[in-house]
Amino acid sequence: MGFLQLYSDGSIYRSNNFKFQIPTIEDNSVTFKDCLFDKKFNLSLRLYKPNNINNNKYKLPVIVFLHGGGFCFGSRTWPHIHNCCVSLAAGLQALVVAPDYRLAPEHRLPAAIDDAVEAVRWLQRQGLSHGYGEPWLTGDVDLDRVFIMGDSSGGNIAHQLAVRFGSDRTAIEPVRIRGYVLLAPFFGGEVRTKSEEGPPEQTLNLDLLDRWFCKSNFDYNITKRIYSNFEWFYYTFWSKQNFTYNFR
Repeated sequence: MGFLQLYSDGSIYRSNNFKFQIPTIEDNSVTFKDCLFDKKFNLSLRLYKPNNINNNKYKLPVIVFLHGGGFCFGSRTWPHIHNCCVSLAAGLQALVVAPDYRLAPEHRLPAAIDDAVEAVRWLQRQGLSHGYGEPWLTGDVDLDRVFIMGDSSGGNIAHQLAVRFGSDRTAIEPVRIRGYVLLAPFFGGEVRTKSEEGPPEQTLNLDLLDRWFCKSNFDYNITKRIYSNFEWFYYTFWSKQNFTYNFR
């Protein structure tokens, strides 16, 4: 029957019966916990903190990780997303913030983008709480070194955050975003790109990507004619400074 179906009468069927074939990482390298960041829409995020900090001289930078899923699927709780965040926190010695966002087609764009903005605003509120906010975001965490990272549709959202916040350093003080990392960002356009002209993938084929793109937007009748340009950039950095230097 499928995991997601949109019927002609507008009703939606979504199955949560996912059977993942990969186990979650449980190596005690990272401690994690969930926090509610948006009461209105009951949205939570997951914080990941490395247990063994290699160098106490520096505070931990912050990575905001936005999961992929074609705007229609995904959660911070999914094993591969959770494992990615564990690896990021342990490998980069950083505090990772992984927010959920509302999914299409129940919540069409720009809902996901608005939720990501609210997650950054939540981070800002913790920095302005004068020590009375989330304990994990005080002391050894550096809100002056924040990076936004997104995979697939999360990469698209990361780009939208860059456009939304721009270069205004005062917009979200004391949070300062030092760079944006886009992993295979999921963009849409009217013309096919070179990356779409190659051999089709068995699972993520263009027909499926087009359907995800259409279902994530408000006007289905218009966007069903717009192609989903799936540009593959392994790392795209939007930062004037060296990425490694910023982390260390």
